[in-house]
Amino acid sequence: MSYHCRVLVPVPFHYPPGAGARVGAGAGSPFPSASRALRLPRPRASVEKREQVAAMEEQGGQAALGWAARDDSGVLSPYSFSRRWVPKDDDVTIKVLYCGICHTDLHVIKNDWRNAMYPVVPGHEIVGVVTGVGGGVTRFKAGDTVGVGYFVGSCRSCDSCGKGDDNYCAGIVLTSNGVDHAHGGAPTRGGFSDVLVASEHYVVRVPDGLALDRTAPLLCAGVTVYSPMMRHGLNEPGKHLGVVGLGGLGHVAVKFGKAFGMKVTVISTSASKRQEAIENLGADEFLISRDEDQMKAATGTMDGIIDTVSAWHPITPLLALLKPLGQMVVVGAPSKPLELPAYAIVPGGKGVAGNNVGSVRDCQAMLEFAGKHGIGAEVEVIKMDYVNTAMERLEKNDVRYRFVIDVAGSLGSAA
Repeated sequence: MSYHCRVLVPVPFHYPPGAGARVGAGAGSPFPSASRALRLPRPRASVEKREQVAAMEEQGGQAALGWAARDDSGVLSPYSFSRRWVPKDDDVTIKVLYCGICHTDLHVIKNDWRNAMYPVVPGHEIVGVVTGVGGGVTRFKAGDTVGVGYFVGSCRSCDSCGKGDDNYCAGIVLTSNGVDHAHGGAPTRGGFSDVLVASEHYVVRVPDGLALDRTAPLLCAGVTVYSPMMRHGLNEPGKHLGVVGLGGLGHVAVKFGKAFGMKVTVISTSASKRQEAIENLGADEFLISRDEDQMKAATGTMDGIIDTVSAWHPITPLLALLKPLGQMVVVGAPSKPLELPAYAIVPGGKGVAGNNVGSVRDCQAMLEFAGKHGIGAEVEVIKMDYVNTAMERLEKNDVRYRFVIDVAGSLGSAA
């Protein structure tokens, strides 16, 4: 039997509804890539408060202050707008404390997916404190520490929602740059703002003891790796997990793998990350994927692989690392289709799957696990007036490993 056919595998991840095929601007891109090095001054509180009051009076909603991109330059600047009051019984009003910056935010503000609804207020890794609840809310009360992740709505009636897989609902409402059909089709504004209103069904409780700044990235990066690890049995002590890429997602995958009691090997093109992977994050082994001898020695040793790399890369050598019936899960988003020769998976019965963040149920379970094991992301905390520089650095992968905005310390709150 011949296995020398080739399958091109496009790998969607974090692609919002209506997104195009292109993921990210890079060298030689036909799309503009304006610098975000512009540093804008912090808004004067008195001026912004006046704008907030005006917005509230004109629109009849909860006044909010955020930072938004107005066009595909991606430059963010102060923006006053209106959240809804608490018009539904299940709504929760949240004072935003911290918000992580995900690579998806960069794609959206630059309109890389051609679906930006300007002005765009990014942010879907949100940690805050409840300041008010609707009359029908049963799970939260004022003063609770909570989180909101990648989405704030779903149809709650389809097969996916019925099974608790609301992250795969066709009617999903994204936290930022989504369309809120339940509230007149208004575009959603994310966590780069001082206040958020969301249904309690899409809010999760943050366990006591977790550092809030380090928890924010778990609401996207954390659940994106935790969810497939649970689904594919990559959470059993003694199993061998490979983690491809040591960035925002990869470093959290290493932490979860070790907390599960697994043997963890980091696979990277960069030898300079060996010390970080083993000494700081606790990985057991480190493989340089360009070293043919190292890769050959590790052939057939891994039960599963979490591939977090967003740049195009060959996956056939990675699949060779799997044991028979092993599973590789792709959570990155390369801009070009990955090449999957049939001979790389058929003889060994190996599988390749994708994963899109995680359900609300997954997110809550992930936070509880993180609380039990003291897991948090490695972060660089910034003020809001540094966000344009942070976006520029993120585009160059110049961060260890996630930027987190101290929202409350930058904007205060109108909540």
